[in-house]
Amino acid sequence: MDHAAEHLDLATPAPAVASSSAAVAEVNAWLSSLAAEAGGGTGAGGRGGGAAAELSLGPDPTPRGVAYLRALASASQARSRAAGIAAAGLRAQAAEYRAEAARLRETLERAGLARDALPPPAAAAARAVASVANLLAIRDTEMSSFVVASADLSLRRAEMEEKREKVHKESKALLDYTRKAITKLTELKKMLEKFKNDVEKQQAEQMTDWQTKLVMMDSKERQYILQVSNYKAMLNRVGYTPEINHGVLMEMAEHKKDLERKTKPIADTLRSYQDLPPDKALAALAIEDKKRQYAAAEKYLEDVLQSALTTPGL
Repeated sequence: MDHAAEHLDLATPAPAVASSSAAVAEVNAWLSSLAAEAGGGTGAGGRGGGAAAELSLGPDPTPRGVAYLRALASASQARSRAAGIAAAGLRAQAAEYRAEAARLRETLERAGLARDALPPPAAAAARAVASVANLLAIRDTEMSSFVVASADLSLRRAEMEEKREKVHKESKALLDYTRKAITKLTELKKMLEKFKNDVEKQQAEQMTDWQTKLVMMDSKERQYILQVSNYKAMLNRVGYTPEINHGVLMEMAEHKKDLERKTKPIADTLRSYQDLPPDKALAALAIEDKKRQYAAAEKYLEDVLQSALTTPGL
């Protein structure tokens, strides 16, 4: 029944059909037959009746349960009928074999070859032949059957040898693969141990580096805090206020450039008077001296030009 239940189609029919009285009666009849068989097997009639009561459907069976049990009952009955047919065939074959055995026994007894009349060596040989026949699944004493059975046994032996060789090769390949895997695993373990040592060493070096950088950053932080304090004090001294932003500074820079451009001619003029003495009389003398030097230079230039013009070689 379990095998039949595995192949059942659980698609239930319509609820009206599944829950009909005919389906329920069919399922109850099947359950009663099962209980009766179980009770007959135990040999207790009262217990069988109790089992039949236990295996009946309840007062309100669900449509799905009724449909499933009905399909299970159909499959079980079909299998029971098939099993009955097979059992009948096997019983008929057994009867034929018993009749054939009785004929053979009668023939052997008439020939004086009954099992009880055989000497011990012959009985042992007969038992050996019977054992070989059973081993080779031979149902007659024909030589051809023995040859066919021997050939079949040889083929099976060759197949087994081939399978054995194949399994041996696979086992050898698996052994080689296992050895390689063990070698690789050993190498990986060594690499893992090396990596662990390298990681620990690197972590120690990195921690030392971080501590050094942390000390340096702490020092830099104190330095930057001091510089910020100094810059704030300097800004306070020069009168910096938050209103002096970048735009205001750019306007002041443009105004400074405009003033420098306007004052440059005046500065150049003043720079030309830097060689004059501060006294007025000395300044007048210096001016007269410059005038004389200028006149002497002009006269020297005229003399040079005149001499150059009067020289015949030119």
